[in-house]
Amino acid sequence: MNAFAPIAASATIDAGLTVTPAGPVLGAEISGVDLRQPLAPEIVAAIRAALLRHKVVFFRDQDISHEDHVRFGRYFGDLEGHPVTAHVPGFPEILHIEAADGMKLREEIVPIVRAANKWHTDVTFRPAPSMGGVLRMRQMPPLGGDTLFADTAAIYRDLPDALKARIADLKAEHDILQSYGYRVDEAKRQELRAAHPVQAHPVVRTHPETGEKHLFVNKVFTTRILGLPEDEAAKLLADLLDRVKTPEYQVRFRWTPNAIVFWDNRATQHYAILDYWPQERVVERVTIQGDVPF
Repeated sequence: MNAFAPIAASATIDAGLTVTPAGPVLGAEISGVDLRQPLAPEIVAAIRAALLRHKVVFFRDQDISHEDHVRFGRYFGDLEGHPVTAHVPGFPEILHIEAADGMKLREEIVPIVRAANKWHTDVTFRPAPSMGGVLRMRQMPPLGGDTLFADTAAIYRDLPDALKARIADLKAEHDILQSYGYRVDEAKRQELRAAHPVQAHPVVRTHPETGEKHLFVNKVFTTRILGLPEDEAAKLLADLLDRVKTPEYQVRFRWTPNAIVFWDNRATQHYAILDYWPQERVVERVTIQGDVPF
């Protein structure tokens, strides 16, 4: 068992927070903190430690303001916007997200966006993909709209040794147009391509804080594996992408009003389930800048 494996029961950690595992592999709920208030350094350190251990942490009943949301995210690093997804007016750090890829649902596009609603790690089209995201529920449907998270270190650990050796030094391309190209016009596609050239990241990423190895390809942005014949590369990528779908690597979060989720984007993939149409679901996210994968 690795040093950051989930604990078996609720535990009170430093700074008086209570951390309760949400699943046997990843995820935990944190209580005993009010995110509407400025946080002492020891509380911030305790939340970071819980995040590193559990990879995604959940807070309930946190009726935070936009200012609170930005302040909380900044405890963990600088914040970044997004080249396509809209932001909350007056708060460029906070993304306003409806349905899949931030697209507002309409009956005629539901079949399209459901098909595009895939497992992913955020913004891997950047040279330095984000460290994490802090997502707040603003408007939730009466049923549905859960979010799934998967532990990419657990996925990597279970790969056959021969496959680990095969992918150890490989890189893969990540492209913003893989996800967003279909929903913008040609001029915007050219603008996005100029601003965000295709990036090559390692297929296996080392977490900069825990040292864990993570499988680092995702359906939304990874387009191909480099250094292999095209057919072989396509089959390998398809195999690796399929592994995130295994429920044993996942935790499912059922939202409640004013719930907040904070995930380590270096260590997870996530999937927002689009099962609530014609009801609406609106969330807001701040995104914490990350580092270059290695």
